Amino acid sequence: MATVLFRKCDLNDSQDCQSLHILFEQYMLDPMGDADTLEINQQEKLIEELAKRPYASIFFILLDNKIAGFSTLFELFSTFKVMPYLYIHDFVIDKSCRGKGLGKIFMEFIVNLAKEKGCCKIALEVREDNAAAKLIYAKAGFVECEPSMHFWTKKLD
Repeated sequence: MATVLFRKCDLNDSQDCQSLHILFEQYMLDPMGDADTLEINQQEKLIEELAKRPYASIFFILLDNKIAGFSTLFELFSTFKVMPYLYIHDFVIDKSCRGKGLGKIFMEFIVNLAKEKGCCKIALEVREDNAAAKLIYAKAGFVECEPSMHFWTKKLD
């Protein structure tokens, strides 16, 4: 039987950073990521900037002691509920580890983490055409907001 563990990514550990970069590149190049990979200096800056933010954390899911995915989480604050909430920014399972139920297990871990932190909710964004991710999120109890919300953005140059 496979062993599944979770651990926080140590941004001061070069091996953890290398594992994060490999998975992040895979994530960006995936059709659902739809982005170019980061240059080496951008990869270094990503680690540097994440390390500056105490409300940011990255967790790995390990399958038989091999890193099989990661999630970048940000603890935010709900002014309406006057409580913290967790925002899932990245949620990635390595291509070679997909189809083994790790997404569901990882999501359960994140839900429990949010409960331990006293969060009132967990929020995330998902592409409309990302059926696989939407299935994982739905199985974990996520639903589209009522009333429906739209994610807006303004790019700053």
